[in-house]
Amino acid sequence: MSIMEYNGGAAIAMIGKDCVALASDLRFGIQAATISTNFPKVFRINSRCFLGLTGMASDVQTVYEKLMFRVNLYKLREERDISPRVFANLVASTLYEKRFGPYFTEPVICGLEGEEGNLKPYISATDLIGAPVETDDFLMTGTCNPALYGLCETMWRPEMGPEELFETVSQCLLAAVDRDAISGWGAIVHIITPDSVTTRKLRGRQD
Repeated sequence: MSIMEYNGGAAIAMIGKDCVALASDLRFGIQAATISTNFPKVFRINSRCFLGLTGMASDVQTVYEKLMFRVNLYKLREERDISPRVFANLVASTLYEKRFGPYFTEPVICGLEGEEGNLKPYISATDLIGAPVETDDFLMTGTCNPALYGLCETMWRPEMGPEELFETVSQCLLAAVDRDAISGWGAIVHIITPDSVTTRKLRGRQD
């Protein structure tokens, strides 16, 4: 078993019309043993930027704390919130620093990029040494990528509104984790729009 699969988990980011969604499952386990069913892998950076982290649970927490330390320094120095694109560069450089002994985690960054009144959805992801990828549809990390990718290719379409985006990302994630023994046990979904952030918990199969 790969060390990236030791604790299980899944996260997905998806773009809609002037909105973006980030969702993760809630399981924390050690291989096939489920330890907790309340371990979300999505973290709020600010009102327009969210981070999803899958991989080894201890590295997930370590990387999140390191990133928040640097985000807070950025806010003190710049006197403004960090944007998703700048945060994605921060994540990539933080992971690349440790490339010879990497953190076993794969981040997904999403949010709304641009000036007030002209906010555009943005999603990005990196591998464990910080090699970035940006796209205009969806990205996912975790142990059920093959199932997630096929579902997203089938169900995603451009210009979805917030409610349709929520339904699509929820159905994709719940269906995918049902096909993976080391992720699931419910999910949490965040929908980011220019006016608000909506967070909903989903109940999945408990087996």
